[in-house]
Amino acid sequence: MTQTPVANWSYPTAIRFGAGRIAEIGEACAQAGIAKPLLVTDRGLAALPVTANTLDMMESAGLGRAVFAEVDPNPTEINMDAGIAAYKAGGHDGVIAFGGGSGLDLGKMIAFMAGQSRPVWDFEDIGDWWTRADADAIAPIVAVPTTAGTGSEVGRASVITNSQTHVKKIIFHPKVLPSVVICDPELTVGMPPAITAGTGMDAFIHCLEAYCSPHYHPMSQGIALEGMRLANDYLPRAYADGGDLEARAHMMSAAALGAVAFQKGLGAMHALSHPVGAIYNTHHGTTNAVVMPAVLRLNRPAIEGRIARAAAYLGIDGGFDGFFDHVMAMRESLGVPDRLGVMGVGTDRIDELVAMALEDPSAGGNPVPMTADNTHALYRATI
Repeated sequence: MTQTPVANWSYPTAIRFGAGRIAEIGEACAQAGIAKPLLVTDRGLAALPVTANTLDMMESAGLGRAVFAEVDPNPTEINMDAGIAAYKAGGHDGVIAFGGGSGLDLGKMIAFMAGQSRPVWDFEDIGDWWTRADADAIAPIVAVPTTAGTGSEVGRASVITNSQTHVKKIIFHPKVLPSVVICDPELTVGMPPAITAGTGMDAFIHCLEAYCSPHYHPMSQGIALEGMRLANDYLPRAYADGGDLEARAHMMSAAALGAVAFQKGLGAMHALSHPVGAIYNTHHGTTNAVVMPAVLRLNRPAIEGRIARAAAYLGIDGGFDGFFDHVMAMRESLGVPDRLGVMGVGTDRIDELVAMALEDPSAGGNPVPMTADNTHALYRATI
């Protein structure tokens, strides 16, 4: 007898989408109830004109120009604690999370943890651990992405690396979802081609892994399919011409769609890349793209029909094989390395990587169950 599916679903927030809409930062903060924000971004972005211009707009709106930029590419609880200290010292009442995944994730965690009394690891995305938090003490967040990859601007969680164990942990709470998002594609125009490629592949793979996940979430399934189409059509254009505002806009949509879609689950691509990023500090999206072919081959028996349907929607002939050849060609055209070794990943810590990958929350969404043997084989095939 067949069973009727049962699932819990929730979807995102208020999004101000369009070129030039960063000018609405004052209105967005007012909408979120923020009068004295702390802008949180990464060190590289803090020095660029796009950030200075945003701080000018904040100041003109009477919001001050406070900024915290001690954010590592894979942010840790050390970065978070420093940010909380700056937040409290400045008497702030909310956060503008500004940047790529690292700035967005850490900004969200500063707003979340500034009023909590328990350590951040007590709120890992396990069961109902999020209920341990004092929800009333979570500060409001306005998110402003400057890349088109993680989609963290529409997410209820952040990835924080434990500085002692080098393990990436997903910290979750429903109120970590930003109150207001400004998606302004003009902010992404300055992204270098390599970052455009890496973040764009991250968006594509969020959609791909969510689409292939065996969990039941038909809304995410449809969103994943359209996210793949947008990334497939517009990432090559954004890579070839960083000033192509139409392509940049559609890639921002693809990133947000990917983050919404992966409520359905991720898989081995992320389970493999999280430990690599934590230990070797590699770029997350690029790492995902490197391991993608090996994972597709592993999962083929479970996803062949589903991928054939996606290929048809994307206008790719040849079913699974056509889709595989297409993404391999796209990877090459975007300058993605063939192997992790090119990115500085060695073979001497494979056993450690395997253990971490099998513990990663993404592992449970892989269509073919991950085991010590097949995970070893995946790393050997990709390093």
